[in-house]
Amino acid sequence: MTEKEKMLAGELYDPSDKELASRRSACHALCQQYNSLLETDKNRENTLAQILGASPAKGVYLQGPIFFDYGCNTRIGEKSYANFNFTVLDCAPVSIGNNVFIGPNVSILTPMHPLRWQERNMFEKPDGSLTDLEYAKPITIEDNCWIAGNVTICGGVTIGAGSVIGAGSVVTRDIPQGVVAVGNPCRVLKKVEQEKTRG
Repeated sequence: MTEKEKMLAGELYDPSDKELASRRSACHALCQQYNSLLETDKNRENTLAQILGASPAKGVYLQGPIFFDYGCNTRIGEKSYANFNFTVLDCAPVSIGNNVFIGPNVSILTPMHPLRWQERNMFEKPDGSLTDLEYAKPITIEDNCWIAGNVTICGGVTIGAGSVIGAGSVVTRDIPQGVVAVGNPCRVLKKVEQEKTRG
């Protein structure tokens, strides 16, 4: 298996691999380009397409600045929006559904590191360069979710359709559909009421 195949399969891999390092470098440069463009610049959509490796779905709007690690491992559904400082470390697949609202300073983090330092620490490769081993777990945010500001979503998590994640939460486990969940670690607070409400 290539290091890329290992990464996408959730196995330990070497992130210093030339193919992976090249894609990250290209994606980081594209993110800088996107962030330098005015909101009214028509080149923004083209740059975002290069970051994601495909044309964005209809109505996707990322305020910027944005920070993707690979970009091509992330899929964003129609009419989804992310506010300032949207960070996606997409070493594993990231799936964001339709009509997802994402507040400022949200981080979606798929990378994982071994808990034992003996497996986590940097080591020297035969060519003398340093690297480490890591793995990644996918993240899914289903349709119609609202992720409030300053939320961190950790690898391996699915957030169910229609759920709301309160500001400042750290999501470390799955969240069911149709609930309000808050805290560190994030826990279900209540069900989303079906009648019209402001909160």
